Amino acid sequence: MKNRIGIDKWVSGPITRWVILLIWLVAAGLLNTLAPPISKEVVNNAPPLTDARPSVQASELVLKEYPNAEDALALFVWHRQGGLTDTDLQRIQQFTERLSTHPVPYQTSVPPLHQMSLQALKTKLSDDGSTIVSPVFFSKSEQSNEWKEGVDQAKEEATDIFGSDPFAVAIDSPADLNARVTGPVGIQIDATGVFGQADKTLLFGTVLLVLVLLLLIYRSPILAMLPLVAVGIAYSVISPILGWMVHSGMITVEKQGTNIMTVLLFGAGTDYCLFLIYRFRQLLKTEPDKGKALRGAITGSSGAIAISGLTVILSLLTMIVAEYGSFRLLAAPFGISIFIMVLASLTLVPALLAIMGRASFWPFIPRTPGMLAERAKRKGQSAPTSNMPSRNIIGTLVVRRPWLIIVLTCLVLGGFAVFSTQVKFTFDKLAMFPKTMASIEGFSVIGEQFSPGELAPVKVIVDTGGKDRDVAQTLASLPYVTQVSEPQAGNMNPAILAYDVRLNLNPYSTEAMNLIPELRQTVKNKLNQLGDANAAKHVWISGVTAEQYDTKETNIRDMSIILPLIILMIATLLVVYLRSLIAATYLILTVLLSYLSALGLGWIVLHHFLGMDVIQGTIPLYSFVFLIALGEDYNIFVISSIWQKSKHMPLKQAVLEGVGETGSVITSAGLILAGTFAVLITMPVQLMLQMGVIVALGILLDTFVVRPFLVPAITLLLGRWAFWPGRRNSGLGTELTSIEKQFEAN
Repeated sequence: MKNRIGIDKWVSGPITRWVILLIWLVAAGLLNTLAPPISKEVVNNAPPLTDARPSVQASELVLKEYPNAEDALALFVWHRQGGLTDTDLQRIQQFTERLSTHPVPYQTSVPPLHQMSLQALKTKLSDDGSTIVSPVFFSKSEQSNEWKEGVDQAKEEATDIFGSDPFAVAIDSPADLNARVTGPVGIQIDATGVFGQADKTLLFGTVLLVLVLLLLIYRSPILAMLPLVAVGIAYSVISPILGWMVHSGMITVEKQGTNIMTVLLFGAGTDYCLFLIYRFRQLLKTEPDKGKALRGAITGSSGAIAISGLTVILSLLTMIVAEYGSFRLLAAPFGISIFIMVLASLTLVPALLAIMGRASFWPFIPRTPGMLAERAKRKGQSAPTSNMPSRNIIGTLVVRRPWLIIVLTCLVLGGFAVFSTQVKFTFDKLAMFPKTMASIEGFSVIGEQFSPGELAPVKVIVDTGGKDRDVAQTLASLPYVTQVSEPQAGNMNPAILAYDVRLNLNPYSTEAMNLIPELRQTVKNKLNQLGDANAAKHVWISGVTAEQYDTKETNIRDMSIILPLIILMIATLLVVYLRSLIAATYLILTVLLSYLSALGLGWIVLHHFLGMDVIQGTIPLYSFVFLIALGEDYNIFVISSIWQKSKHMPLKQAVLEGVGETGSVITSAGLILAGTFAVLITMPVQLMLQMGVIVALGILLDTFVVRPFLVPAITLLLGRWAFWPGRRNSGLGTELTSIEKQFEAN
């Protein structure tokens, strides 16, 4: 086959191999000297919604009319099971007084509890007298790292006043005073800490897993290290490039994005390396010249690697059309990362293989029959007899019983896919985090002792036109509302009134989120009754509950656009590469079936075995992008082998040999890729855990069901039409080989 990439002789040359390695090393060194790593430039609270969303417009109005109302809220929750003492309350007053006179960094204001009498302060206690909440406001324009600096200093002030650290006391302590910081500020600080603590663990776990799997599969320490070295060098180039782009304002990268990127690079990058290494080892068993063997390996695998990488890159780049920030912000860094990784797979990995040669596979060095005979002769041993070829059981089953294989695999995949209809989703941000997280513990205390709506009130803003519209009474009459604040007039437009509405349920919950349209419609109806013809333009709702409702609506919008776009893009690539509309169609359909099966099987594991009642609402799109793009890689690799072999042999033999030839490398690659995503299960964030479970299961289904059984069986049944219109007859009408005749006889 003619090398489409045109780099085989260049990469494997005796001088250029060292030049290529030097270029990568120098690039990594210079870039890390001149640019910051991506870990130093990530943000923790990038705006997730666009200005077109109602909650964002409401927040902008609040910022304009009520400048102080949009400050970020930290709630200091003070709790003693036996009841707060007068001494406790006096010290809490001292705490607020100190923050009033000596504000901590980035603090904007604090309610003056110290100016209240002790008796008045007691009216703010919970019914059993065990809990009180003191708010502290911080600048909303700052990042969570700045908020943490201010909160940590406030904790130090409290520790100094109380004489001990109440934030270190267990939340269920029977007698001691304990304190927690919750609210939007406390939750964001803890969330950032959880992701930050997981960074090194995730990287170490991923590298260790890949190393162990490579050692178990290939039993060669050098070969096990080679992909990791290549990915490590590539990452040393990727990190400063992305860091420079973020620092220059060209892109934005979130913390959770870098965690996923680490897994994706090591998983997909190792796969691309293995595709080339596998071809190289095959050819070393028949070609005595390692240079020729490497050139043949590059020629044989570069096309599949390039098209697989392009599939992943373009799939990831489609997310740039997403409206939701966390989706959109992944597109550029992920696309750039995979592009550089593919480039490393086609240049750096061949250079390393050219340098190491056959020693790459030590101690199981592949040799030609002649080399084995010569080696035996030198040792005074008899020449080894050629081993019988390993039996291709899967390929034999596919060729003998294609209809049975299709029916069975579709029943298995379809059965799992049915469970995908039972999946329940949530956009509750708090549900992502462990219950032992300090801010979640604080929120739980508020929910038990007060109304959970205390944590994050819904702010309803109404343009009353300067008239009393009884909006507060209307809102208070709703069954899910526990309290409505006195109206606050706008600074620039006194006719605009704002009401803080406290709900009787968790403001982060799906139930609260679904009340937003009803809240808005209730106020609109009231204005309409009073003759306001433009009521729809005179009502705004802000706050985390409204933001989560808009997040759900944005997610639905993104799914409806990105999913068809990815399918269309991958189908186009497959048609261009395979020159077959039929092949592109059934390859897409098999991966879609695999995706739905992964979602259903993932729900079985998460719900019935891990006890989760819901999964995060962003999981389906994340999983779809990764599974469709990465799963299609394996289809491309196996169908490319069958496609090439069918040019000069009957299709049955092409399927048999294609399945056998690609079986071991795709199995090992699939295990490694699934393993890297499974590492996400170790993270204490349900979003990552759920994504890890579903994507890992989907990759395993692709590896052990779709690739070895379903795709080859469909290809065989379609016969000459499998490659329509590109090659309907080439290689398909030749005389049956002895293998085919044997199958027919059986």
